[in-house]
Amino acid sequence: MGKKKTQETTYNVQPLRTAEEIAEFKWALKRFTSDRDRFMFTIGINTGLRASDLVKLKVSDVRGKNTSTIVEEKTGKPHRLYLAAIQDEIMEFCDGKADDEWLFPSRKGIGHISPTQAYRSLNKAAEALDRQDVGTHTMRKTFGYHYYQKTKDIATLMEIFGHSAPSITKRYIGITEDEIQQSLADFKL
Repeated sequence: MGKKKTQETTYNVQPLRTAEEIAEFKWALKRFTSDRDRFMFTIGINTGLRASDLVKLKVSDVRGKNTSTIVEEKTGKPHRLYLAAIQDEIMEFCDGKADDEWLFPSRKGIGHISPTQAYRSLNKAAEALDRQDVGTHTMRKTFGYHYYQKTKDIATLMEIFGHSAPSITKRYIGITEDEIQQSLADFKL
């Protein structure tokens, strides 16, 4: 019998590649965890934030804002969030919450959830769906995968993620050799 998975590894974690997978995962989060965790996932897949930055958001960072800028913990650089497309969901989730509240409050104490708790919530939903390829990086990778599929703009995505080369970004978001081969199957000049 295999070892129990205790820590996320980014190379095993995959993006959710279809709208159906995303909807199914949101359902599992709502069913097996909480609205807070489902909303965290929604913000994560729509902003591309790392879990360490995501869990530190306050209501005032997102409510009523089409854009918001945070400073990334890992890089110390500013990261602009584009929130207009999900503002209805933000307003619904934030209804009745004070601006100075954590967006993702811990149920134990007065702080916000930790990236480890975010992982546990995502993993609980993943287990319910019999998936072994989900972790906190799934949110960021899902954002990147769908951004790339929609725009094919690897240079901008590379800048959003702070990667040094397009190959790193493509590998990170799961653009596999099969997908590249499939995209070239009927390519002819």
